[in-house]
Formats: sequence, C-alpha cells, structure tokens
Amino acid sequence: MTSPSAAATRTRIKICGLTREADVDAAVEAGADAIGFVLYPGSPRAVTPERAAELASRLPPFITPVLLFVNEDPSTVIASLTRVRGAIAQFHGEETPDQCEESTGPERFRYMRAARIPLGAAGAAFDLVKYASDYSHAQAILLDAHVEGYGGGGKAFDWSLLPPAVDAHLVLSGGLTPANVSDGIRILRTRCKSLSVDVSSGVEIDGPGNKGLKDAGKIRQFVAAVRAADASFSS
Repeated sequence: MTSPSAAATRTRIKICGLTREADVDAAVEAGADAIGFVLYPGSPRAVTPERAAELASRLPPFITPVLLFVNEDPSTVIASLTRVRGAIAQFHGEETPDQCEESTGPERFRYMRAARIPLGAAGAAFDLVKYASDYSHAQAILLDAHVEGYGGGGKAFDWSLLPPAVDAHLVLSGGLTPANVSDGIRILRTRCKSLSVDVSSGVEIDGPGNKGLKDAGKIRQFVAAVRAADASFSS
C-alpha cells in the first residue's frame, strides 16, 4: 500500500447516534463531515425514520446523513433512505453482500458495511482483506469492536492487529475518544485507501442514562484531536 495522497490525509469525521437538534447543530459547527442516526429499534440511541429525516433537515450542504440498520427488511431500508435525502446506509448486522445490494434498491443508494473485529488477540484472525473484497461494492468498511449487541459499545479492538494493506476506504470506530483518536489515525492511515473516524459514546454526556445525548465540548475536542493528527501526519 503506497502512502496516501495529500487529499486522502484529511480524516473525515462522523458523529453517530444523534437524537437531538442541539447535538446535530453542535456537530455541524465543530466541523463534522457526516452525522449518524441509529434506526435499529434495539438501540438506546434509536430514532424513527421520521425523526431522522427531521434532524437531517438541519444539515447544510456537503454534510452527509448516515442511517444505521441492523438486519432490517430491505423495503424498510429503501423507504428510509428515500425519506432522508442524500443519506447513505450503514449495515451493522449479519447482512450478506447480496442483502446489502438488495437493500440499496434499484436507486443504488451508497452504503458502508460494518466489520465487527473481535477484542484482544482474537482480532488477528479476522480476515479484513477478504471481508473488504466480499463487500467490494460498499463505499467503505467500518471497523467496530465485536461486543454483545450491535454498535455503540464503547470498546476499542487492537488496531495494530489489522492487516498492513487493505484495498478499501476504512472508517475506524469503536471506543474512540478525544484522547485516543490520534493513535488510531497514526496506526491505520497508511494501511488503506483513506481513513475516516466514527465516534458515538466517546462524545456523550457523562453518567448513566445519557446514551444518545452528546456533549458539545467533547465533540469539539474530538474534531480538534483529529485535525491535530492530520497536521502532524502531513508535516
């Protein structure tokens, strides 16, 4: 894998699991590139497609809404993507390549596919090169820790165990915070076509019962940490 181009060294940022207008506005103001809405009913951060559309209507041009699905019926996925203009899908369950294609419909909505990487030393056995090849139609492969349930577990897998070269755009997720995101960028940036980052629990308000409620200060700190990592890498 050759070194990324200058354009690829800008790390894109997705803030996920938003449920409130104030948090959408805070993410936009901080400089996020994408905003994620969880449409999986089993998640404490879940919103309805109608609510996602309402929140996404606040987004200015060039900021992408992302809708997270888990083993959802293809017709529901297509209807949700149609409702939220400009949205792309994020498949986070056991969706096969064919099911991902079916769920993006004849419109061929763009999608990302989540790869759930085992925690600890077991992560070395995950064949990310094959996974990326199997889901070659995905716009990106999102890397998350394999925990009980789906998404938002706040756990980080061992990034150093990933392959040295993956022919795909990667999105690093799982346990990211303002304190560790620069390490993830440093370890993974040269291993893929481009690297983006995705944070949810790492920018939430402290305390129980606050899943889905973001801290504007933490969002700003996270974005600043990513931009500092980019500047360090290009210097």
